[in-house]
Amino acid sequence: MSRQRVVVGVGGGIAAYKACGLIRLLTESGCHVDVVPTQAALHFVGAATFEALSGHPVFTDVFSDVPSVRHVALGQKADLVVIAPATADLLARAATGRADDLLTSTLLTARCPVLLAPAMHTEMWEHPATRRNVDTLRGDGVHVMPPARGRLTGADTGAGRLPEPADIARLAWLLLDGGTLPWDLDGKHVVVTAGGTREEIDPVRFLGNRSSGKQGHALAALAAARGAEVTLLTSSDLPVPPAVTAIHIDSARELRDETLRAAASADVVIKAAAVADFRPSSVSDSKLKKGSDDEPAEIRLERNPDILAELVSARRGGGVPQSCVLVGFAAETGDASGSVLDHGRAKLARKGCDLLVVNEVGRDKTFGQDQNAGWILDSTGAESRVEPGSKDILAARILDAVVAHSR
Repeated sequence: MSRQRVVVGVGGGIAAYKACGLIRLLTESGCHVDVVPTQAALHFVGAATFEALSGHPVFTDVFSDVPSVRHVALGQKADLVVIAPATADLLARAATGRADDLLTSTLLTARCPVLLAPAMHTEMWEHPATRRNVDTLRGDGVHVMPPARGRLTGADTGAGRLPEPADIARLAWLLLDGGTLPWDLDGKHVVVTAGGTREEIDPVRFLGNRSSGKQGHALAALAAARGAEVTLLTSSDLPVPPAVTAIHIDSARELRDETLRAAASADVVIKAAAVADFRPSSVSDSKLKKGSDDEPAEIRLERNPDILAELVSARRGGGVPQSCVLVGFAAETGDASGSVLDHGRAKLARKGCDLLVVNEVGRDKTFGQDQNAGWILDSTGAESRVEPGSKDILAARILDAVVAHSR
């Protein structure tokens, strides 16, 4: 992100303190950050704090630093504008094209992606005027994040909480990296599975794999950012993305039951979880100890359910909507019988799903990493290669493929 220029706008809400964490994340990633608070924002966080974190002077009005024509230059030079928090007042002014301070003037001159992270009380977020303003901004090509749910000012709880700085930075980095956030999943129910399953041996031990859940959580985060109602079935301890409903699972059988239940009302199911193929045939009620009478000479295994195959079968039988797009993942290693891509093509034909994402896995490859690559195979015969990049970029490409397949 070095040399990328980001304008961070800060609205006048109590959540303005979270902008400090966002500024820190962006500057540490190498971005040049100019902070433009509203005058109201300075009641919550002082200009000195923003200047110290960004390393650049802070202004709020168009009459400061006049020789540089700052109210025009900031927007012209920016690679991205992020506003966090975007208050109800700021959304209204932006939607109507007001230019009564430095931040709204910057918005009018910016030709780069613009990302707004709203924060306000639930009643304000749900008010028809705010909804109209958000629709107008999205219609103008502005990316407006759905707010998180949680504790608001005082004792109130509900939708309207500002997402955490890391969640906002994730979308900012995606846009800076050439990704897009179209509002094209509005009204869709997307089910995503993530993480590896844990198959119990005894109360202490289990069989598992190296999956971190990062790719599944990235898919859930971006699907929500593109307007979907998202159900995330995960075994991971990663934070739940904003505006996502998470259900935590452990075993493959738990994942099967929850997936089939959620898929009954789904428009898209993305099976990103690394499901164990096998589980112990019997589970000890107490810890197995070395040298004891019950020390196992062997651990016998039996097959776990094939969840993707069951989803395909359920769609044929009416248990899953006929229009539901089913996306599988193939974590493969090449061998004497074929390459990673060969195995992926064979799996797509065998499974009968609509899309298959093929990854090469192994030690220091894919599992637990922040980078990913692979191929997206479509049942129509189309194939696309996704070059190495962030897991958010791969998630964006997968969702693009889902939307294209649905047309």
